[in-house]
Amino acid sequence: MKIAVFPGSFDPITNGHCDIIARALPLFDKIIIAIGRNSDKRYMFSLEERMQFIRSTYADEPKIEVVEYEGMTVDFCHSVGASFMLRGLRNPADFEFEKAIAQTNRRLAPDVETVFLLTSSGYSFISSSIVREILAYNGDVSELTPAAVYTYIEKEKQ
Repeated sequence: MKIAVFPGSFDPITNGHCDIIARALPLFDKIIIAIGRNSDKRYMFSLEERMQFIRSTYADEPKIEVVEYEGMTVDFCHSVGASFMLRGLRNPADFEFEKAIAQTNRRLAPDVETVFLLTSSGYSFISSSIVREILAYNGDVSELTPAAVYTYIEKEKQ
């Protein structure tokens, strides 16, 4: 069984993430969307909210599992039997950053292969940090996030 882990903070999940996931689904038998815990990082959304956004978005997709994890991602991959780590690339800066991580991970766990997918051009400008900035000023993120995120935000405003 080909299992991939798609790690991240997903604060919140964006349409760019969803683009990567949609294009990766035919490649793998199972994709585990793994939300990393980082006690040093401040999040806009709680872990429970982020997990719910993803679970709601993929409620009808049996190949998707959403979990939280702590520690090194390669160790998590081993613990769930994943041979692949899925990563999305938006631009050359992402590539340089992700390349260094992938090379380090290969040293730590040569049995876990990093698979890079380029974000489709219509989504390449979207990042969670841009979405958070727009939200900080009560802006509309309905074109940048899946429905689970923006409907939740609209309910919270009321």
